[in-house]
Amino acid sequence: MFTGIIETMGTLTRIEREGGNVHYSLSSKITHELKIDQSMAHNGVCLTVVAIDGDQYTVTAIQETLDKTALKQWAVGDKINLERAMRLGDRLDGHLVQGHVDEVASCISVEDQDGSWLYRFAYSEDSKNMTIEKGSICVNGTSLTVVGSEPNSFGVAIIPYTYEHTVFHQLKKGDLVNIEFDMVGKYIAKLR
Repeated sequence: MFTGIIETMGTLTRIEREGGNVHYSLSSKITHELKIDQSMAHNGVCLTVVAIDGDQYTVTAIQETLDKTALKQWAVGDKINLERAMRLGDRLDGHLVQGHVDEVASCISVEDQDGSWLYRFAYSEDSKNMTIEKGSICVNGTSLTVVGSEPNSFGVAIIPYTYEHTVFHQLKKGDLVNIEFDMVGKYIAKLR
């Protein structure tokens, strides 16, 4: 379980395919604190640390993960949002995030608002998930508040700190992102 509060960014250093799996190696300032078998969110995707070598660690994505996320578009040199799993008893500064991506969305606009940014995303018309105004959404692992909820699209307002300390500073129109809808909202929608 995660909070959607990004701890740091990592840099993708190597991509290696093995059968239907892909191994991603990253370097980050928290690598020395990691351990094998630890769950970490990578742009919102929960992946397990399978190897550590110096300042680099490796995670593996299976075909199911590759099919349902934007990981297949990662390239060496990309910056990736990182968050370690929350500990029981920690503050929940974001919202409850499972690291189980619901779908991939497309950035349809980025608007500079003189000190902040408004990003809009579109997702599948077939989606049974939804957003609500002022509800929670997780975009590339970042816990955000929905602004301008519409059928199959939503916006998020990004403050300068979030812009600088997450991958939002490199996100542009047309880019694909991992989204996870609010867990509580999904359960309520399922009960209807």
